Amino acid sequence: MDGARYVLTMGMTDGLIALAAALAVATLAGVALRRRAGRFRAGPGQAGARRAVSAAAETGGLTEADLGGKLGERATLVQFSTPFCAPCRPTRQLLTQVAGTVDGVRHIEIDAASRMDLARRLRISSTPTVLVLGPDGGIVSRAVGVPRKADVIAALGSVIDPAASGLPPGK
Repeated sequence: MDGARYVLTMGMTDGLIALAAALAVATLAGVALRRRAGRFRAGPGQAGARRAVSAAAETGGLTEADLGGKLGERATLVQFSTPFCAPCRPTRQLLTQVAGTVDGVRHIEIDAASRMDLARRLRISSTPTVLVLGPDGGIVSRAVGVPRKADVIAALGSVIDPAASGLPPGK
């Protein structure tokens, strides 16, 4: 109770300083999280980001039975969503557009709430989460949040040959 009594006896200036400090910390945390959202992190086969997808290394990849659909010939974009996820809709539209543009790429959307077993196995903690799979179902990279189109194309470019896939050159 001493802590509460101290807060109640603080002067107006002390309270405003505490409020300003709390707002500054929250703003910095929000900016840091926003900068990270939607960025693809390398999979277990690429150096420098092994912790980012340590769950992928444990699973050995995803099968058609895991996904409830066929893998793409060259790559698969897997999106974990939930029914009330606002950013999931633009992510779905973006991934559907990219998959429709690039030959041999499929987009599969999985409801994380109904597939909690798979979400736990892959350590999916927020939606949307996008996984880029190679033709064998191995997880190459992942992004949490709404990715940019250029980032999706770049992640696909690390899986498939851009000259043979219809990907825009230089992306």
